[in-house]
This record gives sequence, C-alpha cells and structure tokens, in this order.
Amino acid sequence: MTQREKMLKGELYIANDPELRHLFLTCKKLVRNYNATILETERVAILKQLLGNSDDTTYMEPPIYFDYGINTYIGKEFYSNTNLVILDVAKVSIGDYVMMGPNVSIYTAGHPFDKELRRQKYEYGKEVNIGNDVWIGGNVVINPGVTIGDNVVIGSGSVVTKDIPSNVVAVGNPCRVIKHLPIKEKSKKDYSVQI
Repeated sequence: MTQREKMLKGELYIANDPELRHLFLTCKKLVRNYNATILETERVAILKQLLGNSDDTTYMEPPIYFDYGINTYIGKEFYSNTNLVILDVAKVSIGDYVMMGPNVSIYTAGHPFDKELRRQKYEYGKEVNIGNDVWIGGNVVINPGVTIGDNVVIGSGSVVTKDIPSNVVAVGNPCRVIKHLPIKEKSKKDYSVQI
C-alpha cells in the first residue's frame, strides 16, 4: 500500500513520500495563485483544480490554506471569510449552504501519542464531515474525526472535539450543545440567534 493510500485510509503514514510531496507542492502553487488574484473567474477556475469538488457558487475570501485540496469536497453555495485553513490529509466533506467566519480551521491531521512513532515522522488523518445549512463562527477549530450535523450554528471561538448533532447551537471549549433549533422554517424576524 502506498503512503497516500495509507493516509486516506486513516492509517499511520509518512508525509515525506515523493507522491505526497508532489501533491502537496501542487496544492501550494494553486493556493498561492488563488490568494494572489482578485479576479473572481480566475478564483473559481483555481478552486475547481484545487479541490476534490466545488462549483461556481463556492466563494472563499483570501487568504486560504490547504494541505492537499483534492481531499476536500464542498457543496453548493459555500462561503468562507478570510484565513480558512483546511488540513485535509483525510477527506473533508462540507454540505450545501455552509457559511464560515474568519479564521476557521479544520484539522484532519493527527500525530501518534507514542514519541517513538512521532520521531519516525508518522502521522495519520481522520475525516471531518459538515452537514448542510451550517454556520460556523469566527476562530472556530474543528478537530480530526468530527461530524457536524445539518442546521447547526457553531459559536465563535469554539473548539469542536466531538460530534455535534443536527438542529443545535453549540459553543465553547470544548464545544457543547446549548440550544436546540426548531426544524420547521421560521419567519425572518426570528432568525437572529443570541448566544
């Protein structure tokens, strides 16, 4: 099994493999080009090369950062504010109508607790899944292996270490559910959420 195959299966792997290094550097060039351009048409085209999946409705305010890009899959009508960081050594799936504030970080990368394995440069990844209609506030960190359900609000500054169910507001470090959201559609005047 190649190091890339091990990485994508969540097994211990070594990132300094030639194939992974090539993919990593390709990503860095695309990210650099994205962050340098102000033309929307160029940004859309770059994202289609960079990511595993995106469309014309994907918008990321520069600067952005990815480890590989190709392991990130984004649904329609995605928006992120500045400084989105996605360490996508494992698959990152983001649903439709997801919004992210500035300085959101999504980490799939992890390192062994065993110091001898760390010294040998082993690491691993765990998938992150984000559902539809999710709003993630600024300065949120989403850790490896987390799943966030549909219709969720994650409050600013939260550190998400465990799964978050659908239809909730969750905040804090560690992030925890503080409010359940109604599933039915509300009127426009009811949309503001006080956290």
